[in-house]
Amino acid sequence: MKKIVRVLIVENEPIIAMLLKDVVESLGHLVCDIVATESEAVAIALASGPNLMIVDAGLRDGSGVTAMETILKQRAMPHIFVTGDKRRVQQMAPDATILEKPFFIPDLVRAIEEAMANSAR
Repeated sequence: MKKIVRVLIVENEPIIAMLLKDVVESLGHLVCDIVATESEAVAIALASGPNLMIVDAGLRDGSGVTAMETILKQRAMPHIFVTGDKRRVQQMAPDATILEKPFFIPDLVRAIEEAMANSAR
């Protein structure tokens, strides 16, 4: 039986956030919340403890990378950065799972599996 993953989506573009939500749910997972800012990401992640975060690296209000740095100081959290600039994110977070826009559903599935496997180590 497949484990249901509780996912927090951090995305400031509403259309992209809803598309991610639809895809994640179509994969059989649960989206526990969608937030759009660095401060919301930190607060909700620490309060609700999702199993996985899908994080837009570049938010209008703050940085997804900085949000994850703050969260990871307090607890381990599997995460995927979604970005249009993979090289920039790799420089900031070299060990991160990164999904470059545009992507296809199989790419997201692989990224989820990779992030979850990395956190299990």
